[in-house]
Amino acid sequence: MLDAAKTDDVLLDVNNIEVIYNHVILVLKGVSLNVRKGGITALLGGNGAGKTTTLKAISSLLRSERGEVTKGSITYRGASILDRNPADMVKAGVIQVMEGRHCFEHLTVEENLMTGAYTRRDGKGAINADLEMVYTYFPRLRERRKSQAGYTSGGEQQMVAIGRALMSRPETILLDEPSMGLAPQLVEQIFQIVKSVNENEGVSFLLAEQNTNVALRFAHYGYILESGRVVMDGPAAELRENPDVKEFYLGMSDKGRKSFRDVRSYRRRKRWLA
Repeated sequence: MLDAAKTDDVLLDVNNIEVIYNHVILVLKGVSLNVRKGGITALLGGNGAGKTTTLKAISSLLRSERGEVTKGSITYRGASILDRNPADMVKAGVIQVMEGRHCFEHLTVEENLMTGAYTRRDGKGAINADLEMVYTYFPRLRERRKSQAGYTSGGEQQMVAIGRALMSRPETILLDEPSMGLAPQLVEQIFQIVKSVNENEGVSFLLAEQNTNVALRFAHYGYILESGRVVMDGPAAELRENPDVKEFYLGMSDKGRKSFRDVRSYRRRKRWLA
């Protein structure tokens, strides 16, 4: 967890939350994490670990799926956000980029981007300046600006989704599985852009990602989720060198890379679950 002396830098504080779906299914079991101002925080784990549920608990999207936070607290800039609705969270500067590259398929790329500015009241000039900023980060979108979004590639749709979030002038972006379904070269490109936006625009990121290797190369801090619990956390550089993380998430050990079958067979003896 974060050093107590650095808590002034904490934007988002998730403290010991439990989430239940349909009043029955317990999905998160005491999850705690922090997102530092100006940082990239990775939320790692396999499919079904609870990453997306954690993001939706923060962005207030749980209710639409019959989910609710039943224990714990979530604060942003020191104020509780458990009673906020998703529109309030966008206005507060927190926006989620959903898994699956959701776009308005019948709209053009540029029209999709402009929908991200619907809450803004700072004038057309500022909005156009930010549109130009998005095109600077995503030059491919400038080329496809008049194309119907439904006919663009998966990588281009992921760029549209992130660019649309940037058009809301967010302080924090919750980015869900940005690498899903993309070729390795595109994954690298997307993460490089996330890094640039973080460094140049000061946007903080909490990104949920199964690709532990790439996420830990770009993040500053990481949390590993399993079965709805945080089983390990620490600075990304330390997690990359941790022997358990190497063995069970990066497919590596001191003796070299393991096969997928080997990694699965060794999961039973994870030291942090003993």
